[in-house]
Amino acid sequence: MAGCCVSGEDKENQRINEEIEKQLRRDKKDSRRELKLLLLGTGESGKSTFIKQMRIIHGGGYTDEDKRSYAKLVFQNILTSIQTMTRAMEALGIHLADPNNQSHANLVLEVEVDKLEEFDQDLATAVRCLWDDGGIQKCYDRRREYQLSDSTKYYLTDLDRISQPSYLPDLQDILRVRVPTTGIIEYPFDMENVIFRMVDVGGQRSERRKWIHCFENVTSIIFLVALSEYDQVLAECDNENRMEESKALFKTIITYPWFQRSSVILFLNKTDILKEKILHSHIGDYFPEFTGPKQDQSAAQDFILKMYQEQNPDKDKALYPHFTCATDTENIRFVFVAVKDTILRHNLKEFNLV
Repeated sequence: MAGCCVSGEDKENQRINEEIEKQLRRDKKDSRRELKLLLLGTGESGKSTFIKQMRIIHGGGYTDEDKRSYAKLVFQNILTSIQTMTRAMEALGIHLADPNNQSHANLVLEVEVDKLEEFDQDLATAVRCLWDDGGIQKCYDRRREYQLSDSTKYYLTDLDRISQPSYLPDLQDILRVRVPTTGIIEYPFDMENVIFRMVDVGGQRSERRKWIHCFENVTSIIFLVALSEYDQVLAECDNENRMEESKALFKTIITYPWFQRSSVILFLNKTDILKEKILHSHIGDYFPEFTGPKQDQSAAQDFILKMYQEQNPDKDKALYPHFTCATDTENIRFVFVAVKDTILRHNLKEFNLV
């Protein structure tokens, strides 16, 4: 009888072991169908905007309740921009064109950005009068000399809509909100039975020490470059060119041993801002090696792409570049189809996708 009991237990143990092995194989297969995409780049290159686009295109988008939660951030972005320009006027030696606007300047400077919950009509009037002032416009034209959000003009030219009591942010408002990323943000989404786990980390120097924890099992790196930053300096160091910093970071990233098997996708972002900026700011003034024509967007883009390609010491390692406008949903939808194909092709065997 004892022998029968042992035999029964052995069979049960064997069955359990087989179930465990099956589950482990399933888990292994499932984990191989999850592709980890690491978004990297310097601060304000567009990483968080790209994740918002993935939520719009491949996720659940934004409900009205979600949109309402962004209203305060839009208000705070507007106030930050007008305060920044008002303070910069003094440093740049620019005066208000209309001295009567000084009372409006005093009003906006008294408001604490972090405590702003709504945009009352007095504040909206003050901001509108300042934005219309020739002195502020002159200060805006010299924005490369100080730190100002790319979304400033977008929000301030649409102030009448945004300052309405019934205001509900639309998708473009949400895409353009600037909130510096601190810590690590993950966004998983499903495409054709493959889970893409996108990881966004802070781009400012103080945030980069946290990146090391994200380096395991990275399928692809998506490195974002702000094309428009060729004439700007760092927020952390006002005598260092932003694009030089970005190039140095890119070179460091692609030579890390962790990423030898990861595909590298390069998003040359903010094509819309570059198009506007090169009309009055010549890239050759900041990068003398540029010998192309002035005010030529294609020549500027090709030159910047070549600079990044030259940072890659391993000529056998392919880079996959795309010119992007992260606030343009259709552009990102189109680009990500190509990115998805690149990533899946690069990982067909390793991730059992064939």
